[in-house]
Amino acid sequence: MGTTHRTLHNRVLAVLGPAIAAGEYACGHAFTLSGLEQEFGVSRTVAREAVRVLESMGLVVSRPRTGIRVRPQRDWSVFDPQLIRWRLAGSARMDQLRSLNELRAAVEPGAAALAAERGPADERAQLVVLAEQMTLTGRAGKLDTFMDLDVTFHRRILELSGNEMLSGLSDVVTEVLVGRTSYDLMPRQPRPEALRLHTAVAQAIRDGLPDVAEAAMRAIVTEVSDALKGTHPSQR
Repeated sequence: MGTTHRTLHNRVLAVLGPAIAAGEYACGHAFTLSGLEQEFGVSRTVAREAVRVLESMGLVVSRPRTGIRVRPQRDWSVFDPQLIRWRLAGSARMDQLRSLNELRAAVEPGAAALAAERGPADERAQLVVLAEQMTLTGRAGKLDTFMDLDVTFHRRILELSGNEMLSGLSDVVTEVLVGRTSYDLMPRQPRPEALRLHTAVAQAIRDGLPDVAEAAMRAIVTEVSDALKGTHPSQR
């Protein structure tokens, strides 16, 4: 696919994807390739490829006689990182963040316990270094750097769990962390309690204490949940 071709393809997706994800097109709404060609000024090939991407996410279904129709939300590939980003960009942002954080609550504490039990000693020890760096950057208010470290921290724990299903959720957890920063839902400085809890998780995993690691990680996710509940309506 050439650069121009890819740019046009992405332009169609950048408009149509978020609109469907935001509910601007009701379930059953019908599109046609010719209509997309005219609306976006693209070729049939570009329109078709954009539809294929939307189909891969479960957002639409394409049939020869019925055209391209929006599918019900229950059929959407809700773990797809691109779909998560589109939903976070819409008016239901807070609902999506809360949904993602509830998934974290169900997954990350257990992953932390498994990491304490299964992770190689040197990699478990590295988590403490990461937590120390997070504390330094967080106190300095360097949110972009803090976010990068936070993403790495949580991804590493999922990987250290030794469970490929948990590790496969890394991109989903990343979208929660990035989304809070991207939409100004993080305080200017991470809360001291949150920093302390990350250190507690890291130390418990390093020391091979699964129960402590699980409890500390659960407290982290609960802290995020409480912060989202307190979000002002203007931030939604």
